[in-house]
Amino acid sequence: MRSAASTPNNLLATIVVISTMAMAILLRPCHGFQQQLGTVSRVARSGVSPSYSLRIRRADGASQLVALQYNTRSFSRLYSSSSDDDSSEKARILFLGTPDVAATSLKTIYEQSQSPDSQYEVVGVVTQPPKRRKRRGKEIPSPVGLVAEELGIYTLCPEKARDAEFLDELENDVRPDLCITAAYGQYLPKRFLALPKFGTLNIHPSLLPRWRGASPVQRSLEAGDNPVGVSVLFTVSKMDAGPIVAQESLEIDENEQATTLLPTLFDIGTKSLIDALPKVIKGDITMDTATVQDESLVAEASMIDSAEGQLWPTKMSAQECHNRVRGFSMWPGTFLYFQVGDDESNDPVKVKVVETRVLDETAEPTNVIEIGPKKKDGLRLVCSDGSVLEMLKVQPATRNVMDAKSFVNGLQGNSVRWLSGLDE
Repeated sequence: MRSAASTPNNLLATIVVISTMAMAILLRPCHGFQQQLGTVSRVARSGVSPSYSLRIRRADGASQLVALQYNTRSFSRLYSSSSDDDSSEKARILFLGTPDVAATSLKTIYEQSQSPDSQYEVVGVVTQPPKRRKRRGKEIPSPVGLVAEELGIYTLCPEKARDAEFLDELENDVRPDLCITAAYGQYLPKRFLALPKFGTLNIHPSLLPRWRGASPVQRSLEAGDNPVGVSVLFTVSKMDAGPIVAQESLEIDENEQATTLLPTLFDIGTKSLIDALPKVIKGDITMDTATVQDESLVAEASMIDSAEGQLWPTKMSAQECHNRVRGFSMWPGTFLYFQVGDDESNDPVKVKVVETRVLDETAEPTNVIEIGPKKKDGLRLVCSDGSVLEMLKVQPATRNVMDAKSFVNGLQGNSVRWLSGLDE
């Protein structure tokens, strides 16, 4: 039963909240990181409408930070540090991420944090600012921002992670004990890394120290790696160079593409991270006790350039072409230039190569492309070394993805050859 003394305090807090909501309606929307407005903080809520945070100092000395939103959604409490709140004993986690795979990780970690015996709670999310559509100018929040909105988690969207106001907000209000990053997409400065007492953990989809950098899954598939894997590591100033907390390897099919492999690895990595969290929070796993990476085994996963998408049968084997198709399936894709018909004055056709396999046979090198004799055979491309790449699905410019038979039917009896030298 409530005490009589607490009722006026609660009433006063409610009045202040309602007044602040009215103030929020008068303020223009802000899509960026939190800006201080006296005791009210304006926050991008990773969605169609911004929100506002208010710090309330109660009569019992406890401090409460409230996230407000002036659309039809009700406000939600970010945290309370009152002495009678069980959540005060839990480690405070700040999640940083941007794309779909990170959004799935956030959901999984949040759901785990809701279990009665969880030792941690997700008190905030950091994601990239919303992107603006070209035509209508509407801002599109990141997938992580959308999930944070659904879950009612306090969200920040700094233009740069080194912004002083953003770092001040983390230090003074969010106060994370542990940070988790999953494809966030920004470099974290030393000041950020110094904030959480348990450090910052990162989910990285490769078997570190192999494939440090921006494109680990793409580069591992391009190189033909098998097994592949995922690592959970402490973040340090040097990219992907921190000590490893957990690592899982995975045997994959020879035709596995990045499109399906990336979410699989993040799912595995998220589970490994969740398994490790209790030991990290207890101090059993630290920067000092985690496994140091062997610098002699480092391979760099450099950022991919769109020009790398072109296949070169004169320089590459069928296996190399196939591995690049697999690795670049998400972006930028792979392509060839075709000459349709015998008239060389016809403009070359740019054709995206969507799905391939390598045939266990060799043939006399030729630039003529023909479909195989069986019903489900693809287009056969013979590389200069005699190896044969079978193209199962392709996409001519301005057309939809189609299987090999549909492509041949559209040729209306014309021959087709692959061209070398273009864009070389």
